[in-house]
Amino acid sequence: MSVERVVPDLLSRSLEDATAFYGRSLGLEPVMNLGWIVTLADPSRPGTQISVMTHDETAPVVPSVSVQVDDVDAVYEAAVRGGAEIVHPLTDEPWGVRRFFVRDPDGNVVNVLGHR
Repeated sequence: MSVERVVPDLLSRSLEDATAFYGRSLGLEPVMNLGWIVTLADPSRPGTQISVMTHDETAPVVPSVSVQVDDVDAVYEAAVRGGAEIVHPLTDEPWGVRRFFVRDPDGNVVNVLGHR
């Protein structure tokens, strides 16, 4: 299993304000907008991203970071075997990802995902 992408997830009171701020300040442009999360990317380096979100549509918390992996099922199994706290179960989400949330030893919630 390998990590393919890491994206910070920031809690936002206003997606419009956050999108405008990151556009003006860093030149980032929206590449995904689901109404509760907006992912912004550098147009010249699309893998360089940040997400802002007001809440999570199906999970109980906003994660600190999203980590895209090549085999989300293997990572989930390893987390469970290792005794990690699963905050949101392994789920096929309607927006095309399979994901789960796990809490790290410092309390940070990590969204581990793979695209379907």
